[in-house]
Amino acid sequence: MNGKCLAYQLKSPPMLQQRTIKTLTRAVGVGLHSGQRVELTLRPAQPDTGIVFRRVDLPEPVDIAISAQAVVDTRMASTIGVGGAKVHTVEHLMSACAGLGLDNLYIDITAEEVPILDGSSASFVFLLQSAGVELQNAPKRFIRVKRPVEVREGEGHNLKWARLDPYHGFKLRFEIDFAHPAVDSTGQSVEFDLGTGNYARDIARARTFGFTKDVEMLRTHGLALGGGLDNAIVMDDYKVLNADGLRYDDEFAKHKILDAMGDLYLVGKPLLAAYSAFRSGHAMNNQLLRELLAHEDAWEIVSFESDRLAPAGFAQPARAW
Repeated sequence: MNGKCLAYQLKSPPMLQQRTIKTLTRAVGVGLHSGQRVELTLRPAQPDTGIVFRRVDLPEPVDIAISAQAVVDTRMASTIGVGGAKVHTVEHLMSACAGLGLDNLYIDITAEEVPILDGSSASFVFLLQSAGVELQNAPKRFIRVKRPVEVREGEGHNLKWARLDPYHGFKLRFEIDFAHPAVDSTGQSVEFDLGTGNYARDIARARTFGFTKDVEMLRTHGLALGGGLDNAIVMDDYKVLNADGLRYDDEFAKHKILDAMGDLYLVGKPLLAAYSAFRSGHAMNNQLLRELLAHEDAWEIVSFESDRLAPAGFAQPARAW
């Protein structure tokens, strides 16, 4: 009995804990492609819930838990679904969750597309940080990549690829190649390490972008109906049309990092890996996750009994602006 009492008195180092938000928070906006008004309510969730989207506009609300297999469409955006219920354009909100290290969250949504807000993830970061981050009494679980995994497509000028390598932390490197004067004059390659960078400052403000010729074509197909200069970088054949220009010198490449963080977080747990990619997109990022999960020797689930053992960038709640 004495031994048991003694064991209770011994103080173990704090484990790396799961996170949710402290209180609910709401946003209203329009969908980038649908142009529909949509309300979003972000609510705290219990440990081990994961991130769950809930279509509350349907006759019977439908829950869609994030996973690599829940991704049902990757044209123009990442779409998750179950049965006939879908939620489009989840990547910017998921990127904010990844950047802030949130594990558990309910996302109630009143339409089939996440609002685009300003075209970046900065508004989602602000919403989540305003709600506050709460530590939970459960170990944070990671997917640790144990060996390289890669997907490739095309050759020569059409080549694109994405890759995961073992790394004690999470970093991303992305190279773009658009052959457009406005894009070519900016940084073509960006590397971001969650352990040394600041997501809210360095990545979150990078906006989605498009070309006027593509926008017209998309609208004839009922897409990009909610897009405009207030929520995207828009370019003609030669230049950026937004009066205020770019937020970062390398905003195009940084937005690709932002997208990749959101796409990869759809695996359901934070990755311990180094991601690198050339001209990848939503489809290839999801292929990479499925390729990883298909090889059980390539990954494992881990947690950390102490903050001190955890990789840099995960032990401390994300810094505010």
